[in-house]
Amino acid sequence: MKASTSRTPPAPLEAHLGFWLRFVSNHVSLRFQQLLETQDVTLTEWVALRTLWSQDGTTHAELIQALGMTKGATSKVVSRLEEKALAERQRVLGRAREQSLVLTAAGKDLVPRLAALADANDEHFFSHLPAKDRQMLMTSLQALVQQHQLQAVPIS
Repeated sequence: MKASTSRTPPAPLEAHLGFWLRFVSNHVSLRFQQLLETQDVTLTEWVALRTLWSQDGTTHAELIQALGMTKGATSKVVSRLEEKALAERQRVLGRAREQSLVLTAAGKDLVPRLAALADANDEHFFSHLPAKDRQMLMTSLQALVQQHQLQAVPIS
């Protein structure tokens, strides 16, 4: 049986906004990942460190929620941060079985340096855009997150 030739051909990849969003995202993420590697930190570790910076005394459950990862995967991240002496577990006063996760002094020193790398990466990719365009892009992306109720933090 012969296929119909009257069908409209599919649009090229470049006709899709999702293509361009992924194209840019991959390059922004790859460069940031490479910058983090110079500090011996993975992207997932960066997200965990930044979460611990914001929420000193974070429980394991809170970190699982922030990372959007399984308990086992989050435990591996915490173990790596402990091995690097960037974070440690502490007992929660009044709760014998509960632990909180906190940054060590080295972790507290590292987070601002890593944040500066994130800022530099944004500048590398977006500084040529006028401030109003950058703000419009940020607002549009945030609106998409809200509209589709996206919650998982991108860590890979």
